[in-house]
This record gives sequence, structure tokens and C-alpha cells, in this order.
Amino acid sequence: MITIKEVAELANVSQSTVSRALNGHESVKEKNRIKVFEAIETLGYQPNAFAQALASNRSHSIGMLVGTFDGPYFGPLMHHVERIVRQKNYHLIITSGHEQHEEEQESIRFLNAKKIDGLVLTSDMLSDAEILQIVEKTPATMLMNRYIPEISDQCICMDNEWGGYIATEYLIKNGHRRIGCITGQLSKIDSRERLQGYRNALAKYEIEYDQNLVIEGRFDHDGNDTAIRRLMDRDDEITAIFCLNDSIALSAYGVCHDRGLTVGEDISIVGFDNHAYSPFMTPSLSTINFPLEEMACEAAKGVLNILNGKPLNNVTKRLFPALMERGSVKDIS
Repeated sequence: MITIKEVAELANVSQSTVSRALNGHESVKEKNRIKVFEAIETLGYQPNAFAQALASNRSHSIGMLVGTFDGPYFGPLMHHVERIVRQKNYHLIITSGHEQHEEEQESIRFLNAKKIDGLVLTSDMLSDAEILQIVEKTPATMLMNRYIPEISDQCICMDNEWGGYIATEYLIKNGHRRIGCITGQLSKIDSRERLQGYRNALAKYEIEYDQNLVIEGRFDHDGNDTAIRRLMDRDDEITAIFCLNDSIALSAYGVCHDRGLTVGEDISIVGFDNHAYSPFMTPSLSTINFPLEEMACEAAKGVLNILNGKPLNNVTKRLFPALMERGSVKDIS
């Protein structure tokens, strides 16, 4: 069995240099890092992960809690976090809370049992106080898509309210006044913030808010067809619908088709998130781009900075959405 001593001898460096190189320490000179990994490749050395953890007091694993494994939102988040941490020789352990409070608590207990070094956290169910307790136990934690003042430097937030505003303003500027709104679950903070943006735009353009034009749906597909039909049955003068994510918009396309309405002609629809399929819908969906990749990368970078004793001032903490104008909105002004 190849030992760390043999690697050090072949690379002509100290054993401590080999250890630091394996653990990703930035104090190792690049020329020595190259020599160490060339020696490892030559000898076929496989470091013992458990021994490494004991020696460094680190598991070289980062935990990640997501709401669910379903849908097009969490997949890119997981992918990009994993990509960044693997570049620094960390492994990502992912668990889902299935959008249930007790399951999110259990997921955190599971990750703690794995002796994670850091944590990337998304949660709608845990209270602010519970999240602060988690950060106290695992200081290298970054929180995505949620803001808690006490840990403001460790929160990566997207301005959902602004996204809701610019989506609704886009419809208003195209002449629409009777604008329906189908939310996600109102238990989710991003759904409430996007709805507030809708209300802000109506107020700015002096359009009275009508509760009958707003109905709660879900960010997944479950039950959205029924919600959309109910909304359209309430008011046959609706000319546009703001869907608080693209999955809801996809359901709205189907309901409109069933009713003989052509999206982009008889009715206008705007989505939110800019999922990968939205440009390929017929017509292509006007939507709000959610910078998922940037959010994931900044969160991963933040965790790594904390673990390496670096400040978080180079981590972008506030991200902004952008309007993607496509074919699903008709100008009726």
C-alpha cells in the first residue's frame, strides 16, 4: 500500500506539504502542488478519507438541503453547487426536506451526523430562529433565496419583488388592465414577494387591485389546471395572466388551448424563472429570468470562503431578475 511518505519522497517535498495539497490549502505553492499530484498519479496513491478527516478535523464534505428533488428549479442549483465545491476537492451531500418542517429538521440532523464542514441551505419551512441555530452549529453556511438580517452576509437573495413588478409592468405597457395572477404556494416567501411586485406595479399605474383576479396555485403542476380554470371563469374580461413560475404558465397554455384561446393573440401570458423549456413552448414564453446558476455559484463560493477564513466581500449577495420578451404577449394598446 502506497503511503504519504512515499508520495513526499517522490515529489521531493515534505509530508506536511503533501497533506496540505490533498486538503486544498492555498498556502501550497503551485509548483509543489503539481509535483505532489504527479507523484500521486505515478504511484497510484489513494488517501484514506477517514484518516484525512481525523488529521484535519474536516470531512471535506458540504451538505445541501433542498425543498424537493422534483422540477426544474433545484436540479440546476444542485448541479452548480456540486460543480464549484468539487473544484476545491469537496464532496456534496444532498438531502431533501420534501417541503415539510419535520423532514427539513430531520435532514439537518442527518447532515450533522455526517460531520459536514459547511452547508448550502434552502428552506421555506424552518423558522429564522431555527436557521440561526443551524448557523451557530455550522458557521460555514450560506442561505439561498431568503434573507435573515442577523446573517445578512450569508444570504444570497434574488429580488423576487422586482421580478413580479417588471413582469406586470410589461403587461401594463402592452395595454393590459385586467391582469390575472396565479401564485405559487403562499407559504413560500418567493411566491409572496412576486405577488407583492404584481401589486406594486398595479399601484404605480393606478390600476385598482382586485382580489378576484388572484388565485393560489402551486409551483409544481399539482392542481394548477383547476386553479387556472377557476380564475378564467371568474372574469371573462381578463386579457393577460401573470404566472408566478413557468410550470404554472405551462398549465395555463393547456387550459387556454382547451378553451380555444390562442396564447399571444387571444390572451397574453408571462411566466417566471425562465426554465429551459420556456423558449420552446408555442408561442415561446415571455418570462422573468431567475439567475439560478449565479445563485448556486455564489452560495458555494461563500461556503468555501468561510471554510478558508476569507471574507465574504467578493460574494454577490443580491441578484436581479431580467425580463425575457418572447411571443406570448400581445400589444393591445
